[in-house]
Amino acid sequence: MTLKRKGQSVDIRPPEDWREVPLAGVVDVRFSGVDKLTFPSEEPVRLCNYIDVYKNDYITSDLEFMRGSATPAEIERFGLRVGDVIITKDSETPDDIGVPAVVDYAATDLVCGYHLGLLRTDRTQVDPTFLAKQLGHHRLARYFGRQANGLTRYGLARAAVRNAPVWLPKLEEQVAIGCLARLVDAAIAQTEAVIAKLNQVRAGLLHNLLTRGLDEYGQLRDPIARPEQFHDSPIGRIPRAWQFKQLKDLVPADRRITYGIVQPGHFDPNGVLLIRGQDYISGWAVPDSFFRVTSSRHEAYRRSLTKAQDLLICIVGATTGAVAQVPSWIDEANITQTTARIGCDASEILPRFAFHVLRSDVGQKQVRRYIKGSAQPGLNLQDVEVFWMPVPQPEEQRTIARILDCLGEDVTTTETELTKLCYLKSGLIADLCTGCVRVPDTLHPAEACV
Repeated sequence: MTLKRKGQSVDIRPPEDWREVPLAGVVDVRFSGVDKLTFPSEEPVRLCNYIDVYKNDYITSDLEFMRGSATPAEIERFGLRVGDVIITKDSETPDDIGVPAVVDYAATDLVCGYHLGLLRTDRTQVDPTFLAKQLGHHRLARYFGRQANGLTRYGLARAAVRNAPVWLPKLEEQVAIGCLARLVDAAIAQTEAVIAKLNQVRAGLLHNLLTRGLDEYGQLRDPIARPEQFHDSPIGRIPRAWQFKQLKDLVPADRRITYGIVQPGHFDPNGVLLIRGQDYISGWAVPDSFFRVTSSRHEAYRRSLTKAQDLLICIVGATTGAVAQVPSWIDEANITQTTARIGCDASEILPRFAFHVLRSDVGQKQVRRYIKGSAQPGLNLQDVEVFWMPVPQPEEQRTIARILDCLGEDVTTTETELTKLCYLKSGLIADLCTGCVRVPDTLHPAEACV
């Protein structure tokens, strides 16, 4: 096999003690034709479908399988067994073909569905987890991409799958690699579960803090035990000690809510930062990737000058309602017409508190209420101006914002750990499945899973 790297051809071959065999030499390839239709004359089954395989490394009992039907012959041939490997064989793009998953759960009514290839492994020659990881390696992904046929929909022929060149070390090393891969996958799954739990906690706490607030003892107010402490507002019941105001009344008179530059003009590497939605919607990008405009263009849109601590809200497109706060390292910038700037009057509402309100259900429900259009949804500035905001006393705002920031930092830290684990998995599995990194002979397969 030849790869291009930095303009040079590099031969990538398996280690001398590995063997290259066609996939059909170690598995029985079966293409399923069990569709999603249900017929009274057939047996009721659960279907493992394309999306179950595409989104999961392992088929487990935790998945919710679709209900369908199949004939006894189909159940016999395509019923799943623990140790099977399933791959996607049809898709809209060649990149989504050959994606593998290992079957860790089987039942008499669980059947491999349409658009999938069932690989029944010979466990005396190949470890299922090792095989799945190697099928997911870019070496074989490129092979499947080249073999895929089609124009609007791509598919693999049975012969292409049967002839896929897999590299196999001794079975003991395969098992050890498979165990190491599962350890990394388990760590990733656990980290994802922690992030999901933290996000649930944050969502619940966000709602409670922004609708109930904190009393003088730092405890959440109780609307059931102390209903007299609450009153009605346009955003629901809030503490009686709070005010509620529209956004237009919470910004300085000289910094009204506005959108930015309509036609940015030419890029100027030494110009002023121009903040676009893509720079903040998924987290702030590095400064080097920002678009820059000439100072004259920036000055022409002086009304939309943006400073650190200002709030930004996307007002055009699929990400309408996305909210961000300009970070401290931006002294001065401008924005595009798809973003509105909200410069809060800190004597009325703290920018960080307003940021959390706009991102919460309190703010996003108002986004959904005023949003217009379907093909190109968006908000008018007049709509943003009349958003209702809860306004506690400054010290309570500060405390609530600090609590939510701390929880957000926990999520960010855990997400960073997840990113590192994913990079580890990508590099380690790629090296192990090509023999670039070898499992030490002293590491027994059973020890690899400890």
